[in-house]
Amino acid sequence: MDPQKIEETLNSYIHRQTFPVAVKMVRSPEEIPERARMPKRDMNIQMPVCQGIALARRYGWVVAMGLEDMLCPLGALTLGFLPTKEKFLDGSFDVPFWVKNQSIRAKISQKIPQLDYGKYTHLVVAPIHRAEFDPQVIVIYGNPAQISRLIQAVAYETGDPVASQSIGGFACGEEITRTILTDRCQFIVVGGGDRAIAQTQDHEVAFAIPMSKVDAVMEGLKATH
Repeated sequence: MDPQKIEETLNSYIHRQTFPVAVKMVRSPEEIPERARMPKRDMNIQMPVCQGIALARRYGWVVAMGLEDMLCPLGALTLGFLPTKEKFLDGSFDVPFWVKNQSIRAKISQKIPQLDYGKYTHLVVAPIHRAEFDPQVIVIYGNPAQISRLIQAVAYETGDPVASQSIGGFACGEEITRTILTDRCQFIVVGGGDRAIAQTQDHEVAFAIPMSKVDAVMEGLKATH
């Protein structure tokens, strides 16, 4: 299904408040769209992945982010821009800082989904109607009622529940990395970074659809309306 048709279907059945976001991991800078804004190059700042997604879904920007643009180490790690190091895996590195102790941090760190280190150079995100690339994932933010409609659309086709691996943070790893690795839809309760930096609102949760499942989900939305 082409991006315009996806946008029209979501507008008809979800009435979401922000743009659905097309996501693609690219293997070289040459694949970055000309109109893309890059945080370090164009704004002289670094930002977390969730903020890049927020710029796309709220302002309609096309945003590209590489290692030099990354503020959040977890975002850089999950996208394969950084290698996994021992002090991260054993919990010595104080991220996430809000868990009970080092052993809990280690447990979380060792389970973080990761794309292969060095496989991709940049993340590109855009509101779906401005995506001049073939996305790998579509990310949609909405309230629980809206997201439940997307869950129903998945169940209509498969009969399976939609998985959620949320830990109250690190939403980008679930929205992008786990969705790519599993090729399955994900329901994500977003956490600290999304709320504090990307200004995700109290009523918002996220839903990620791999492109291989988009047609089925859009069909399910129509059928269960």
